[in-house]
Amino acid sequence: MEQTKSFTAQRPLTHFHGGLKLAENKHLSNRSAISKLAQGREYIIPLQQHIGVISDPLVKPGDRVLKGQMLARPGNLVSAAVHSPVSGVITGIKEHEVPHPSGLSDQCIFIENDFKDEWIERRAIGDDYNHSTSSNLRKIIRDAGIVGLGGATFPSAVKQTEMHIKTLVLNGAECEPYITCDDVMMREHAKEILSGGDIIGHIIKARECIIAIEDNKPEAIKAMQAAIDNDGTGFFQLRVVPTLYPSGGEKQLIKILIDKEVPTTKHPVELSILVHNVATAYAIHRAIHYAEPLISRVVTVTGPGVAHPQNIEVLIGTPMNACIKHCGGYTENSDELIMGGPMMGFSLDADTLPVIKATNCLLVTAKDDVIDKQKQQPCIRCGRCVAVCPAKLLPQQLYWYASTQNTDRLVEHHLFDCIECGCCAYVCPSNIPLVQYYRYAKTTIWQQERERKSSDISRQRHEAHQQRLERQKQEREEKLRQKRELLQNKEKISNAKDKAGKHAAIAEALARAQAKKEQRNKNKETE
Repeated sequence: MEQTKSFTAQRPLTHFHGGLKLAENKHLSNRSAISKLAQGREYIIPLQQHIGVISDPLVKPGDRVLKGQMLARPGNLVSAAVHSPVSGVITGIKEHEVPHPSGLSDQCIFIENDFKDEWIERRAIGDDYNHSTSSNLRKIIRDAGIVGLGGATFPSAVKQTEMHIKTLVLNGAECEPYITCDDVMMREHAKEILSGGDIIGHIIKARECIIAIEDNKPEAIKAMQAAIDNDGTGFFQLRVVPTLYPSGGEKQLIKILIDKEVPTTKHPVELSILVHNVATAYAIHRAIHYAEPLISRVVTVTGPGVAHPQNIEVLIGTPMNACIKHCGGYTENSDELIMGGPMMGFSLDADTLPVIKATNCLLVTAKDDVIDKQKQQPCIRCGRCVAVCPAKLLPQQLYWYASTQNTDRLVEHHLFDCIECGCCAYVCPSNIPLVQYYRYAKTTIWQQERERKSSDISRQRHEAHQQRLERQKQEREEKLRQKRELLQNKEKISNAKDKAGKHAAIAEALARAQAKKEQRNKNKETE
């Protein structure tokens, strides 16, 4: 992009409400370079790896596919495509367990790798993106299946539809303990991340780009600052933020950097701010410069239950046990497998589940580190949850309403502003799993909303059907009325003709009689 002036270089950092200082445990996995996982025999590609509508399959069992080929297209505006991570054959499209808090199954595409590594034909824009339109670049990003790789997995192209946004923020805070995939990516791919940020800035016509990193990542800070200095456009600036969980939350980071509160029911773009994860920027760079769809990501495999914690680049669809094996396997005292970090992650029932776009971390705990969980006790109204809540909510009230299924009050108390960071549950002396209550309540409300919409659709269809029947009835009655009038008119015309004919016949008869009479009179006069 053209050289531009930075608008927030001198603005002091501020603080969001609440938050926690946590044991980081990042040293376990950030001491080595990113390694690459070798290809496996089978890949499982879920069709739902993003927020929004499930993708529509474009292939069927028996089809041969190439690496990077689109397997399923976006099912709607808010949706994302999925692609083949390898060349091979589609062996099935069926239900399979997927990594999700619900533990439920979903539609997945199964691919048997032929190890030929044959790519689809690719045509990259490269540096010519500066001469391309925003809509064209958004289409490339959409077709590449790129979503938010910080964990939210919202389709990236949809976030970029707003134009002339003042500030782009690249989020490299990575505040949750154990996770270091963004850290090592910034160390090794700083230039490419800036390239992705420049592409996003060109799309949304941003005036500045702030790269935010927590102060516990000195090597990433050094690498990104060097790349910014080398860039020299003035478009980028680095802001080092204090290490405090959850500073990587979108609204919390905006508060820290720009001192603006994103109101309830509103989005950052309404404040002329757009936030993307640094890994998302890197994926966008790959899509524009190499025509490479999102078929892999960097995953942190860590925890005391893993022999050699590290960050690895993994093809989407890889079974998680292959990642664990690559990192030396489980330790003897390994216990629980979690996707994500210890605060916002969730436990998995099996390690045969596939790596998906949202898989930023595989955390394996150890039995020795597991503290015996005390039984849940009643809420004592201590207020600790309120003090640490970064969203300024009333967690104890949400708990009461969630436990009694009072959905109206939950909505009134802004349940959907909860980012499920887990701060409230972490400090709760009564060991109440607060986040689980909130997640269940959200799911319940969403289900009720879906049922309401379904009911509304059924009602509208019924009303439309009744209106259609009434309209058809009225049309039939109108046709019958017109037919009756036509028959009546015909009858009147016929009667009138008959009457007129009779009158004419009588007149003719009278005229003949009169003529005969006159003739007789003439005859008499002649005689």
